[in-house]
Amino acid sequence: MRKSVGRKGLVKHRGLVEGLILFLREERVLLDADLATIYGVPTKALNQAVKRNAARFPTDFMFQLSEVEKQEVVTKCDHLARLKYAKARPYAFTEHGALMVANVLRSRAFFRKNGLTTGSIGPLRPAPAHSG
Repeated sequence: MRKSVGRKGLVKHRGLVEGLILFLREERVLLDADLATIYGVPTKALNQAVKRNAARFPTDFMFQLSEVEKQEVVTKCDHLARLKYAKARPYAFTEHGALMVANVLRSRAFFRKNGLTTGSIGPLRPAPAHSG
């Protein structure tokens, strides 16, 4: 079953997005399936858009999980159980990669339609510590 993010859902449920962030290869990342859910497109369409625009995605923007990493993620994250028997290995996107995905999906219309800004998906980097 797919979780859907409704209108204004990203702003209202910022914690949901933060809960999808994984730590892989010393990077905070979102997987392609989770980004597709956030942006409201099928994972296949997201990956096709990325492949069509491969020059916009250097290795510090995204990487493909190894089979071992895929199995670890499936084991640790209940919401990714559907990936267990998938033949394809998922892609992981850093903060810059996630924003570039929005650009290649031509998500301006998506963001405008849903009343969102790119900042509303939240940073993938840790929040600064508050002194006080």
